[in-house]
Amino acid sequence: MTWAIGMTQALLASLIVLNQILDAGNTITAFSLLLYALTFNLRERVARTFAMLLACFTIVYFGDVLVGSAPVASEQELWLRLQWLGIAFVPTAYYHFSDALLAATGRPSRGRRRLVVRLSYAGSVGVFAVAALTPYLAGPLDSSGSTRFLSPGPLFPLFCLFLLVDLVFTGLNLWRAHERCLTRTSRRRLRYLMAGLVAPILGAFPFLMLTGPAPLEAPTLFWGTVGLTSLAVAASLTILAYVVAYYGVSYPDRVVKGRLFQWILRGPVVASSVLAATIFVNRMGVLVGLRNSRAVPFAMVAILLLLQYIITLIRPPIERWLFYGEDRQDIGRLQLLEERLLTTGDLRQFLESILNAACDITSSRSAFVAAVGPNGLELEVAVGPDDPLRSSEELAPLLAASPRVDFGDLGSVFTWDSYWLVPLWARDRDQMIGLLGLRARSPAPDFTPDEAGALRRIADKATVALTDRLLQKEVFGAVDRLVPEVEAIQRMRAAARHGGLEALTGLGDAAPGEADLVNLVRDALGHYWGGPRLSESPLLGLRVVREAMDEHDGNPVNALRAILRRGIERTRPDGERRFTADWVLYNILEMKFVEGRKVRDVALRLAVSEADLYRKQRVAIEAVARAVAAMEQEVAGREAGMPANGSAAAGVGRQR
Repeated sequence: MTWAIGMTQALLASLIVLNQILDAGNTITAFSLLLYALTFNLRERVARTFAMLLACFTIVYFGDVLVGSAPVASEQELWLRLQWLGIAFVPTAYYHFSDALLAATGRPSRGRRRLVVRLSYAGSVGVFAVAALTPYLAGPLDSSGSTRFLSPGPLFPLFCLFLLVDLVFTGLNLWRAHERCLTRTSRRRLRYLMAGLVAPILGAFPFLMLTGPAPLEAPTLFWGTVGLTSLAVAASLTILAYVVAYYGVSYPDRVVKGRLFQWILRGPVVASSVLAATIFVNRMGVLVGLRNSRAVPFAMVAILLLLQYIITLIRPPIERWLFYGEDRQDIGRLQLLEERLLTTGDLRQFLESILNAACDITSSRSAFVAAVGPNGLELEVAVGPDDPLRSSEELAPLLAASPRVDFGDLGSVFTWDSYWLVPLWARDRDQMIGLLGLRARSPAPDFTPDEAGALRRIADKATVALTDRLLQKEVFGAVDRLVPEVEAIQRMRAAARHGGLEALTGLGDAAPGEADLVNLVRDALGHYWGGPRLSESPLLGLRVVREAMDEHDGNPVNALRAILRRGIERTRPDGERRFTADWVLYNILEMKFVEGRKVRDVALRLAVSEADLYRKQRVAIEAVARAVAAMEQEVAGREAGMPANGSAAAGVGRQR
C-alpha cells in the first residue's frame, strides 16, 4: 500500500514538472513563431493579426511559468492578474485574425467587420483593466494543494459571453473564407487552420475560475489532461504558423516549408530541449544529494551543441524527402550550381595563383590576365608593381602592331610595351577570350622548352577559368531576364491560392503612390551596377522599361539601368559639367550611383558636409523619380494615342 502511494506521488510530481516544462516550451514556441511572423511576411495583414494572436499566447504561457516559479502567494497573484493581458485579448485576436483571412480571399470589410474589430479591442482593454485592477472579474487568490488560481468575480460570466460571441463570429468568418477558396490546396490548409485554432483557446482559457478546485480532486487526471492540452497547443501553433506562412509571399511552397522547418528546429526544438535537459539534470542532482550541481551548465552547452550538430546533418536530406517531391533533381542542380559557382572573388584568387606561378617560371616581376569584353580588354587581375594595361586599349590594333614569336604548343607570343602577351583561346580555338601578359625580361620572348611547356599548362588553366566565367555570365543574363516573369507568375499563383478571381484579375492594376515610386528608385539606384534591388525591382514592370528592352537584347535589368540613366540625365543642367550649386544634384547622382564613389569622397569633392549631402541626395532621387514617371506617362500616352497625363506613378505593376 505504501509502495502504491509512493508511486502515485512520484507520478504526480513528474506530471507537475512535465507541465512546467511544457508551459515553458509553449512560451518559447509562441515567441519563436511570433518572431518568424514579424520577420518574413509582416507586410501581410494575415501575418500581422496572427502575430497579435501569438503575442497573446506568449503572455498567457509565460504567466503560467512565472506563477509556477513564484515563491510567495502575493507574487503569484500579481502574475495571475498580469496574465489577463493575454487572456483578455485572445477573443479579439481570434476575430481580427478571421477577418484578415476573409479579406485575403477577396472579401474586404465594408465597415461593419472593421467596427466590430474596434469594439472588440475596446472590450479587451476594459476586460484587462477590470481583471488587473479590481476583484469584479478576477477575485482573490484561491488554491488547492500547490495549485494557485484566481477565484471568479461577479463579472466573469460577462467575459465568458464576450469570448463566446467573438468565437461565434470568428467561426462564421472562417467558414466564409473556406467557401471562397478556389483550390483544393487552399481549402485543405484553411481546414488545418480551423482545426489548429481549437487547442490554443482551450489552453488560454482559465478553466479553474469556471469550475473551481473540483478537477484538482483527481490531480493525476487533471495534470495529465493539462499536459495533453499543452502538447496539442504546441502542435496547433505550429500548424497555424505553417498555414499563415503562405500568405503574403510569392516563394514556392518548398521554400516556405523549408524555411519554417529550419526555424522551428533551431528555435523551439533546441530551446525547449535545452530547458528540459537542464531541469532533468538539476532534478537528478537533487536526488543524489548534489544541489546546484556544476553538471547543469555543462549539460546545457552539450545539448545545445549536439542538437545543432544533429540538425545540420539531418536537415538537408529531410527537406529533400519531405518538401521537394518530383522537383528533387531540379533543386539538386540549382544547389550544385550555388555550391560550385565561380564568383568574381574566386576567379581573381585563382588567377592570382596562376600569375604568381607564371612569374616564378619566367622570372617576370609583373603579370596580368585581361578578358576580352564588349568594350575591348578588361583587366581581371594583376600581380607585381607595374600598371599593366591601359583601359582604352583595343585588342585588334594591339595585336596587329605587335611582333610575335611562335613557341609550338604555346602558340604565338606577342611583344607589346615591355610585356609579352600570350593569347588565351576558347576551347574550339575560334575565339580569343583573353590575354596572359608577362613583364618582359628581354627585348624578344626567349622561353626555354620547359618554360614554354609549363606556361602552356598555366595558360590552359586560365583559359578554363575565363571560359567558365563567361558561361556563368550568360546564365546570369538569362536569370536576369527570367526573374521578373517568374516573380509575376509566383505572385499570381499566390493570389489565386487564397484570393480567387478578384485577386488574379486585379493583380498589377494598382500603382504605388509617389512615395513608393521614390523608394523604388532609391533602391534601384543603390544597386545600379547589379544586385537584387535592381534585378527584382517592381520598376521592371514599367511600360518604358519594357519598351527599352528592345534596345538591350531583351534584358530587363539593362533596360531599367538605361531608364535610370535617362532619368539622371534629365537632372543635368545645360552646358559643360561644373561643380557649382546648380549642378549639385546631377553631380551627386553621377558620382554616388554611376561612378560608385564613397559618401565621404563625394562630400569632399562637392565641398559639403555628409549630412548636407544626404539631404541633397534625397532631393536628387526624387527628381529622378519624377523623370521616370514622366517617361512612363509619355509611353502611356503614345500607347493610348493621346497626350500623357494622369498619375505620376502610373504603370508600375505591383510585383512585390
